[in-house]
Amino acid sequence: MNILGIDFGTTNSLIGYMDKDTPKLIPNARDSLLTPSVVGMSETGDLLVGEAAKNQSIAFPDRTVASIKRILGEDKTITLGKEQFTPQEIAGAIIKRLKLDAEEHLGEIVEEAVITVPAYFSDAQRQAVKDAGEIAGFVVERILNEPTAAALAYGLNMESKDTIMVYDFGGGTFDVSIIKSREGAFRVLATNGDVQLGGDDMDWAIADWLKENFQKNEKVDLEGKEIDEIQKRVIQQRLKDAAENAKKDLSEHLETTINLPFIYTESEEPKHLKATLTRNQLEDIIEPLVQRTKKPLEQSMKDAKLSYKDLDSILLVGGTTRIPKVKQFVEDLVGSTLDHKVDPEQSVALGAAIQAGVKRGKLEEMVIVDVAPHSLGIEVKDGKFSVVIPRNTAIPCSKKKPYVTTQDMQTEAQITIFQGEQEVASKNPKLGDFVFSGIDSQDAGKALVDVLFDYDINGIVKVTAKDRASKKAKSVSFKTSQKRLSPEEVRESQLEIGVRTSQKENEIGETSEANALIYEAEAFIRDRKKFIGKEMKTSLRTAIANLQRAMDHDEDKIKSEIEHLQIILSDAEITVMSVEDEQEEEKKEE
Repeated sequence: MNILGIDFGTTNSLIGYMDKDTPKLIPNARDSLLTPSVVGMSETGDLLVGEAAKNQSIAFPDRTVASIKRILGEDKTITLGKEQFTPQEIAGAIIKRLKLDAEEHLGEIVEEAVITVPAYFSDAQRQAVKDAGEIAGFVVERILNEPTAAALAYGLNMESKDTIMVYDFGGGTFDVSIIKSREGAFRVLATNGDVQLGGDDMDWAIADWLKENFQKNEKVDLEGKEIDEIQKRVIQQRLKDAAENAKKDLSEHLETTINLPFIYTESEEPKHLKATLTRNQLEDIIEPLVQRTKKPLEQSMKDAKLSYKDLDSILLVGGTTRIPKVKQFVEDLVGSTLDHKVDPEQSVALGAAIQAGVKRGKLEEMVIVDVAPHSLGIEVKDGKFSVVIPRNTAIPCSKKKPYVTTQDMQTEAQITIFQGEQEVASKNPKLGDFVFSGIDSQDAGKALVDVLFDYDINGIVKVTAKDRASKKAKSVSFKTSQKRLSPEEVRESQLEIGVRTSQKENEIGETSEANALIYEAEAFIRDRKKFIGKEMKTSLRTAIANLQRAMDHDEDKIKSEIEHLQIILSDAEITVMSVEDEQEEEKKEE
């Protein structure tokens, strides 16, 4: 039976497996290797994943969510329509979709997976990904760091000794890892990063530039109080999509035109957003975000005790590294040419597939020694942070540290666990706490309690406190934290997500996309009635009716009518904009 390798990304997710001794990626139901990490709810209450969800995001922003990876491990709920979900359930729906696509492709049930995470993810975030995988119906065999996975894809079948820097700039997170490889052995020397930095932030920065440009030209604030919340969400989504497309265009071209017709209507007068963005302007906009990668990069080199001249290869991973500005920044900083032997968007999934192959025994054992991305320890007297496992310690590992009581006749202590680098404990992310009872009653400073940290291969932590005299021991429990799901909650979510993420989602997705397009076309007719002639209105109404009838037929018929209505609607928008431009010119001449 196969074990799958999954790259669960902020923007897109991929899935792969080992075909004999070669890692291969699996296309989804739409024959694409990339599945957008977007979840939506259809009108009938089914969960849509991927393109189907993304296509309804503008028409139904209240029923669609993207970039869920950025809030995994947080105490938040997601509202789709009138229903609420945990971040793990949304992520689980995405992974479930990948599972169904893989099973359809392979012709067999697959129950095990290796799932990748950013190297700088915390314990809570890693546990949330593991929960999501279990909700999707997988036994999660391994949580693998993304830069390590990319290095596996690069180093497969290599016999040379290499010191590799992996610069991983994705849609929502940034990681950098320094890795030594030698004949199938990979040892991570150091890792660093920023889990709130990615291509998404660039998209929003471009969107802000577009809003400012529009306000300057049209004297309209697209975030003004006069705009209702639903309309604001629609505007925001249109700006975000346009910004992302412009960013991609400018990786190939020196300038691009952004055209968002009917972005806003004021006193029945439609407003259009038109802007030209050059590559130089884009580079100015994203410069602060690119510069934020410098400190983690330099810290990882310092922790690895290496200089840039010690690096043999520099791998760029993640879609954001396709941007020329990012490539140039890394080249200028490290002073050497980049390695282009791996695909930035596929290497992590291929590496996960390789690790899955190792797990299944399809490849010779590859030794991977990863590291703890954050220091781990407990709060001690005066609120200080006492480190038990320093960051960049090789894992799996177990480390023990003795502590003494601070009060006479003390028989219990609260053990509070933190993960981070700040000297004051409370300034670090808290993992959890528990009360340890049964300490031998002695004078202050006499009773000894050993605190043992077990850090497993998936980067997940277990903490045990043990009194040396009484021999009593207790392990930490995080069940009081909402960030973690209990086994019962995972099983309940597994059933819920399993039922609502349908095998026939492609058909549901086409129907949802059709409904979104009909909504858009009818809104166009309603809002532009002053500019629409009888013939144009008839063409639109006929195309809408044909699409509505097609929804009772097969998927191909729906697709055909969607394309037909899209063409007619696009032509109508261009015609109306031309009429408005002519009227504007006439006003100027008067």
